[in-house]
Amino acid sequence: MNLDGSPSFPSGAGGSVALTPIGVVSSPYKEKFGIPRQPGLVKAARAILTLLPPCNQPETVRGLEGFSHIWIIFVFHATQRQGWKPTVRPPRLGGNARMGVFATRSTFRPNPIGLTVAELRGVRTQGGCTFLELGGADLLDGTPVLDIKPYLPYADAIPDACAGFAQEAPSMPLAVRFSILASEQCRRKQAQWNTDVRQLVEQVLRQDPRPSYQQGRENGRVYAMRLYDFDLRWRYVADGIEVLELADS
Repeated sequence: MNLDGSPSFPSGAGGSVALTPIGVVSSPYKEKFGIPRQPGLVKAARAILTLLPPCNQPETVRGLEGFSHIWIIFVFHATQRQGWKPTVRPPRLGGNARMGVFATRSTFRPNPIGLTVAELRGVRTQGGCTFLELGGADLLDGTPVLDIKPYLPYADAIPDACAGFAQEAPSMPLAVRFSILASEQCRRKQAQWNTDVRQLVEQVLRQDPRPSYQQGRENGRVYAMRLYDFDLRWRYVADGIEVLELADS
């Protein structure tokens, strides 16, 4: 990292390339646990990408509103100090089999760079700032963004592509039910955040955010993750998931 907090990466000439973030993400995900493992799986997740000076000029996004989706290149800022290994254990393989890091989308990479696609719900300028409204984002709150590119369906979507051990989207068999308390808290939070909090919670939990080795068990444990300004608490029961509460803290 450079002294200004921007990431620094080695170049072929023996020097370094300083990458300065052009924006920062505000999202409901306040911690790594619970974030969907791929973009678009939780369509109710809305986020805001705030462009930073000098990239916050309205001219930088002229014409972008004509695209439905964008590519976002970002920094895995929450895990970059933990280093990397040449092999990792992909959740899709049950967390047991090891694959090469470059055959996965693991956050623990030689250079902490991530790539994701998000729905572009809107582009707006306000008070000298430029904001991109995103849908289906899988980004941690506070994520530094390095670049934005428009998604081109004719070039970026390859229908007959082969995806190795992850050819199909993960199944979502778990049913989610809410306690009376949790239902009432969802209604209050929806008014507070102007978003469908109940739908967000349901879509997040149907992804089963537990570590792979814990899936399939009903041990009575209460799990928790941070969303917006509350701690979501739930447990696994015989017929799926029971949301217990949205606890303020």
